[in-house]
Amino acid sequence: MANRDYENWMNILREKGYRITPPLSAVARIMSECIRVMDAREIFLQARHDLPDIGLMTIYRALEKLEDARLVQRVHQPKGCQSFAPAPAGHQHLLLCENCGRHEYFSGDDLDAWFNGIGKDKGFYISDHWLQLFGQCNTCKRHINHE
Repeated sequence: MANRDYENWMNILREKGYRITPPLSAVARIMSECIRVMDAREIFLQARHDLPDIGLMTIYRALEKLEDARLVQRVHQPKGCQSFAPAPAGHQHLLLCENCGRHEYFSGDDLDAWFNGIGKDKGFYISDHWLQLFGQCNTCKRHINHE
């Protein structure tokens, strides 16, 4: 069965004018199917199963194209390493498991007023915000409690 997200991603990339190369297609497939955040090296290792000669720089270029098309977003973690996740539809915020990398998006429209209030108090106009919450998913929390 075909991955509908992947098919949609291919259509979006074509509409943006990108040439669909085997490396771009491979990275798009990996990212459209992932359920946890992944760094470029993890994506590279997976992509090598189908494209043994693919290089790490090619992975970064493909990720840049996917980010430009708003199909993936960068995820910054407390340890400073940069990872990627499929981008949410619309403006949403990120919950991230620090153990397994599982991620979930949540809406936070009610946070806009709070952020704008902070901006007003400090003399800033808030044009955008980015919120990530870190912790443990239920699976990892149960696993940690049983050790």
